[in-house]
Amino acid sequence: MKFKSFLLVLGTVATVLVIVSVVGFYWIWQQSPLTLIGGGVQRYPQAAIFVPRQAPAMVSLLTNVDRLEALRQLVTPLGKRWEARSELSELKQNLLVGTGVDYQQDIKPWLGDELTLAVTSLDFDRQPENGAQAGYLLAVATKDAELAKEFLQLAYSEAAIAGTSDLVFEQYQGVNLIYKRPLSSASKNNIASAVVGDFLLLANNPKVLKDAINNAQSKDLNLENAPAYQNALKNIKEPRISLGFVNLPALSAWIAKAPAPETSDIQELLTIALSLKQGGLAAQTALTGLAGDITLPATLGQPVAALNYLPSQTIFTASGRDLNHFWGEIQAGLAPNSAVSQLLDRLVVNLQTPLNIDLAKDIFSWVKGEYAVALIANKDKQKFDWLFVAEQNKATEAGIANLDGLAQKQGLSVGNFVVADTDVIAWTKLTTAETNNLVSLDARVKGAHTNSGKYKLLATSIEALSLALQQGENVLLQTDKFQQGIAALPKENDGYLYIDWEAGEPIIGDRLPLVKVIELSAQPLFNHLRSLTFSSQGTENGIRKATVFFKLVQS
Repeated sequence: MKFKSFLLVLGTVATVLVIVSVVGFYWIWQQSPLTLIGGGVQRYPQAAIFVPRQAPAMVSLLTNVDRLEALRQLVTPLGKRWEARSELSELKQNLLVGTGVDYQQDIKPWLGDELTLAVTSLDFDRQPENGAQAGYLLAVATKDAELAKEFLQLAYSEAAIAGTSDLVFEQYQGVNLIYKRPLSSASKNNIASAVVGDFLLLANNPKVLKDAINNAQSKDLNLENAPAYQNALKNIKEPRISLGFVNLPALSAWIAKAPAPETSDIQELLTIALSLKQGGLAAQTALTGLAGDITLPATLGQPVAALNYLPSQTIFTASGRDLNHFWGEIQAGLAPNSAVSQLLDRLVVNLQTPLNIDLAKDIFSWVKGEYAVALIANKDKQKFDWLFVAEQNKATEAGIANLDGLAQKQGLSVGNFVVADTDVIAWTKLTTAETNNLVSLDARVKGAHTNSGKYKLLATSIEALSLALQQGENVLLQTDKFQQGIAALPKENDGYLYIDWEAGEPIIGDRLPLVKVIELSAQPLFNHLRSLTFSSQGTENGIRKATVFFKLVQS
């Protein structure tokens, strides 16, 4: 499994969940008395009856798109209504480009209150000779099933008249199926459709559609009645506007275009529910299938004081308490070779390789109190530094001495000097240069550390360390943007992971091209996104809970 591919799919899934919700709901929540109601609806995806239990992923929007648009127009100031209408129109056009379908005329009259998209299978035809053929299903709720049928008939009739399609009308389990006759036996992607009850179904192959109908007729086959799915839904208590359910091992196989998961005995299931919050959207997540039936409550009730060392220009920060225990807890809770375990291992490797250290052994092992790590940009945002703050304990000095030794082994010079009346130890790279027969010595600082109160401070530059030592009002913890970013999150948690998107997007986008791809695919979200904040709420009965808050503003 490739790390970039995994992130790309996770980003795509998040986009499907968020994109319509952001552009439609945010202004209602900010400016309407509906803020008193609560954040969404209480129901779950009804289309889950069409989805098989082993499906890699399912995402659902649980409200009507037109209702969102009408309410947004109602609460948007007069001067910005044209902009809001234009943004939504552009979104609809982009989603339907090349289909020949007109939303207002062809879809709006029958569109209901749910839209569910699912990857139903890794290989629907199970023929090794043609590789893994994934199955895809789109289920759209209808408020008028007859109008939905007319829409299908009209669309296919126009194709037949134009001579671009040889249609097949088939009766299956009492349902009328419509699809194009395959041009050849090798053709696998052949769109099939049907109206079943209150849903219009579209699949990428008639077999996928038939399987969906079979699922709906058997409780033993569909996701809705799966014990694991029902157990996951018990963790979704707040009102929601979107819901996602992901089988991580199967999703990993889908990314790799494999016909089956590498480890079929691992059942890591991720549930994501989007809710409205003051100032933005919150995604509550629950990860089930962890190793063992463990219960570990959240460790914090307020932000750690180590955050007081982070300057206001911090782009990214992660903070909490007892990093050594937290990392061990994560490692113990994940099954070996699982999708999440592989993702975390890959992330750690990417971070520690340039530093030539083992993060878990050389740093995590002695961080047993409060900690905060930050990415800081300089004024022109062309360079950034890392800053790490850790509460000192008996193991701290030994840990720092080990880092000094590692620096010397890498050819760096370890020496003392003073910054802002504080003794600092720096790791420097000494180089010589000769100009006009004169030899000069250049010392480039690769890292530095010092003590401040009960904390140990480490940084990749003297400038970053100096900022940390200048405690005062200009600290991240006291800024409105950080306080707003954590306000909607549960008070009891294991710390925060915070990204100032507005300040960090140029740096993050330049260094991670994948982010640019996701940003272009979900412009209505990223145009209004100001920050992302993540917090974990501990583990209860083997279920790991966390929340992500998207701070949004109206431009």
